[in-house]
Amino acid sequence: MEEEKVKKIVRRGYAKAAKRTCSCCGGADPREISRNIGYSENELSSVPEGANLGLGCGNPVALASLKNGETVLDLGSGAGLDCFLAASKVGDNGKVIGVDMTPEMLDKARENARKSERKNVEFRLGEIENLPVADNSVDAVISNCVINLSANKKRVFEEAFRVLKPDGRLMVSDIVLLAELPEAIKKSVRAYVGCLAGAIMKNEYLQIIRETGFRDVKIIEESHFPIEYMVNDATAETVKKQLGLSNDDVKKTANTVASIKVYGLKPEKQ
Repeated sequence: MEEEKVKKIVRRGYAKAAKRTCSCCGGADPREISRNIGYSENELSSVPEGANLGLGCGNPVALASLKNGETVLDLGSGAGLDCFLAASKVGDNGKVIGVDMTPEMLDKARENARKSERKNVEFRLGEIENLPVADNSVDAVISNCVINLSANKKRVFEEAFRVLKPDGRLMVSDIVLLAELPEAIKKSVRAYVGCLAGAIMKNEYLQIIRETGFRDVKIIEESHFPIEYMVNDATAETVKKQLGLSNDDVKKTANTVASIKVYGLKPEKQ
């Protein structure tokens, strides 16, 4: 799919998600999903109601080693879950910037910020391929199941590299493939919004990060993305109907999809 078409599809899908109280997984409880992908009960209880839509595939904040006073950037911040968790880590002397291209998500995140009364969180409208953030201005870049949605992942990592300070770090949770998807699934609009069709092979994903200039690139954690979410997801149901797949076929496809937490470092000297 062309890049602009992909953005329109994703923006439309996440605008709908912003207006729902549940995640994109059919009827699944966002809290249960988030617990299963690495969030603690304490973390989920500490954020404003409505910040957790169950749209992630990991908990990047838990592995980012954030420190008091740091500036953190969240790519594709959604309703703000990871931003609020990061804000607690960096304290009042720190700052968290969330960037999202969906106005409806931005409205929801800003409302959540008002409810939380946090002064160290800011949400900006923008695309992760063209970040509204100054060069060399943030200590850490995080992202949760968003970069896979971009049709130009190399540009996303170039932008992350640009805005990071020397010695700044990248910590993202994302979806990658362990085997190629059927062509029909790659072309499915619903599969794209469901974080499936936009995913690329794991080695290719890591290579893009390295080629951008990041050093010490490594996978901190890797797991199969919970199969039940894909099988019960409205995305999976649509793909099944489109391609005439059985539940076993969908499970087989789900077994080729992994959730990874990736670390990278911007060198002090370039």
